[in-house]
Amino acid sequence: MIELHVATLNIRNLADRWTERLPLLLADFAALQPDVLGLQEVVFVLEQDRLIGAAGAGHYAATRAWAGRPEYGNSILSRLELATSGDERLELSHGRSAGRVVIGSGAARILFVNLHLHHEVPDDAIRDQQAQAVLDWLAGAPPTDVQILVGDFNADPAEPAYARIKAAGFRSALFEANGHEPEVTWPSGLQGPAIDTDGEPSCLDYIWIRGAATVSSARVVFNRPAVDDLGLYPSDHFGLSARLQIGSPSR
Repeated sequence: MIELHVATLNIRNLADRWTERLPLLLADFAALQPDVLGLQEVVFVLEQDRLIGAAGAGHYAATRAWAGRPEYGNSILSRLELATSGDERLELSHGRSAGRVVIGSGAARILFVNLHLHHEVPDDAIRDQQAQAVLDWLAGAPPTDVQILVGDFNADPAEPAYARIKAAGFRSALFEANGHEPEVTWPSGLQGPAIDTDGEPSCLDYIWIRGAATVSSARVVFNRPAVDDLGLYPSDHFGLSARLQIGSPSR
């Protein structure tokens, strides 16, 4: 049985006090040091993903999937000692995308998928269509023992997209570990000039798993404000972290 530590975070691109937020992001990542991390809203020309990946003792490779324009999108950070292959990108509607890699971890093969769905509050039907597109894409993916789907879904647990992913056999790691989803992953409490105020505070971010894996523990991360400024957080989203036992029978 293999333990895999996975995480996800929307880093809020370069908006809303990026230079002040960056030290908080680096400190939290240096402490967390997951095996694989899905990042959303990454500005590639600023090397935001590589800056974060270089924060701690681990060494990480970045696999990018642009969204809307080539200098911006999602990024998967994976430890160099984890053999990855088969990186692919899926174009979604409304300038969004998903990216995936296959991780060869010992005797197990793991498909890790990182995505960001449409954000406008009334458009739950669009998010549902995007979720179906991702599931259709996974149906043609290379065979693996476990599939892990992470990211900013912009969908609370009452939305059709959540129900669709669950109906496809995925289990929420946070729910499995704790008996409930986090009450809030957005907004974090970050104060800035471009902060989005549309929508009620809710759980919008998830780690989903399908296949031969169980969850040892799962929690909210990247959720500590600056000690001298309670309106300064690493991002406008909180992140999520889960420790998975790969090779355990699924529930």
